[in-house]
Amino acid sequence: MRFAGRVWRLLVGIKDGLVLVFMLVFFGALFALLTARPSPAEVRGGALVLALDGYVVEERQPVDPIAALLTGETPVGEYQARDLVRALDAAATDGRIKAVVLDLDRFLGGGQVHLEAVGAALDRVRAAKKPVLAYATAYANDGLLLAAHASEIWLDPLGGAVVAGPGGTRLYYKALLDRLKVDAHVYRVGTYKSAVEPFFRDSMSEESRENYQALYGALWSEWQADVAKARPRANIALAANDPVGWMRAGGGDLAQAALRSGLVDKLGNRTDFEARMVALVGKDAWSEKLNGYTMTELAPWLEHLGRPEGGPAIGVVTVAGEIVDGDAGPGTAGGQRIADLLDEALGNEDLKALVVRVDSPGGSVLASEEIRRAILRHKARKIPVVVSMANLAASGGYWIATAGDRIFAEPDTVTGSIGIFAVVPTFERAAAGIGVTADGIRTTPLAGQPDLIGGFTPEVDQLIQAQIEDGYRDFLARVAQSRKMSPAAVDRIAQGRVWDGGAARQIGLVDQYGGLDDALAWAAAKAGVAEGKWHPVYLGAEENTYDTILRRWLIDDGSAERRGEGARDVTGLMAARQAALGERLVRDLERLLGGGGMQAYCLECPATPRAAPAGAKAGGLGWLATLAALIARLG
Repeated sequence: MRFAGRVWRLLVGIKDGLVLVFMLVFFGALFALLTARPSPAEVRGGALVLALDGYVVEERQPVDPIAALLTGETPVGEYQARDLVRALDAAATDGRIKAVVLDLDRFLGGGQVHLEAVGAALDRVRAAKKPVLAYATAYANDGLLLAAHASEIWLDPLGGAVVAGPGGTRLYYKALLDRLKVDAHVYRVGTYKSAVEPFFRDSMSEESRENYQALYGALWSEWQADVAKARPRANIALAANDPVGWMRAGGGDLAQAALRSGLVDKLGNRTDFEARMVALVGKDAWSEKLNGYTMTELAPWLEHLGRPEGGPAIGVVTVAGEIVDGDAGPGTAGGQRIADLLDEALGNEDLKALVVRVDSPGGSVLASEEIRRAILRHKARKIPVVVSMANLAASGGYWIATAGDRIFAEPDTVTGSIGIFAVVPTFERAAAGIGVTADGIRTTPLAGQPDLIGGFTPEVDQLIQAQIEDGYRDFLARVAQSRKMSPAAVDRIAQGRVWDGGAARQIGLVDQYGGLDDALAWAAAKAGVAEGKWHPVYLGAEENTYDTILRRWLIDDGSAERRGEGARDVTGLMAARQAALGERLVRDLERLLGGGGMQAYCLECPATPRAAPAGAKAGGLGWLATLAALIARLG
């Protein structure tokens, strides 16, 4: 009986423990659900604080908890440009908001088109007689582009500013491949298709240099013009062209140099800045901080604004990031996912027009064509279809744009890159160097091909080159039909050349300047909807509760309690380039060795923030699928 009593007590203890665990899980899940979304009750007026602890992007990627667990790294914050613009425009007209704060201490950057759109929204806040104040320990190009639109720019006395301009160097691997005895077979169409140059050259070709001097020169001119217009007394030329003389003029102090050259207005630490905010918007009675000021943060402000509504709907489908096969995304343009979103919207009679928002360097030809065909199914409904280009709409991004009735772009948009290439490595020399050779019987010239150890037959070389040329003709035909040009005329402006938005408009690849709002207004007017009597509907933009919970738990959202942690000075900003160099090495290696199907991709274009390789692999469909996977990088 004593033994049975002990067993019974053990079973009761296990039962009580399981009940306790279940209750903890249940109430934890209930708490997570109740706190998943910020509450509009957190809108307290005062200053609208935009603590941009990460990147400004076109479309946020979902949080990957497994990656966060395996790497031990907190996911980087992402802020959709359209959300920031909408928040600022609402703040400009809402009497509860007295000022706007740009906290850029942990800002990592964004595309030039996005930052200029946010800057224009900041100008509208200032036009409403509301001050905009920016604060950071260090400013680089992107941070300065935003901060220039503030009425007061604050800088930590131990920090500084760097005006670097766009551009830089690329890595070239010819000597390394020769040393490793790896043969890079290069196939391309296009004088300016320079993406494969690192695999067979030691330096940039003159054609590539010509193209990118023009492109980066145009982007740099636009950057300077935007900053100079916002801050006419800033000596940008001295800071950019003679940084050593600029620094010496500040007595060797980068913060003083930034102040004297008009890049910033005031030097002060975060406590000083917060004291200034208390003077502007009042003390927060609930804050325990020394200079806690009344504030409203971005997330509850957006929740308070809700979704646009009223009148007919204009659909917006976003193609952001690399274009890949399958259902990847958001933040990556999975062809199947986007085509499904478009097909689901076909039955929505409330959609009076469709705007395709593109911010992509391209990618899979099949996925690009899948999206283009889905857009054409909407076009068959006789509704207006408009393409709005953001920072980057090149290669596969432009392939998709050929489905539009009208194409909008900004002067800073990077587009074009209508060209095609392939680079396929073989290892016959490397294998022979370690005593491995290949021999056998071929029943046809393609038997056993592609043979990465034994080498390619001449027929395989000709087959791949023929595929490259055929793909290029397909690209030219789509552009010619869309732009009402002859293929020969398109060929003269194609050849893999990359264009800025201003040049693209002059040569006919773009119809007119304008952002997303301009494209929406044009589409609505074309659909016969009265001005102001419509609202945008972003297809597939609804965030699920699971992702919202992960985002609030895993990502430090720049809350007031932790604001200022993780700030970087100028040296820290420069050191961060090491991570970019490592990523570049990995991606170049993936492009050389990985097969991802036929690609319409602009490898030479400026990288979009948070762009990541798709990692798509060829399926196991035999040698034809393998050959197709190695064939073409269209760009």
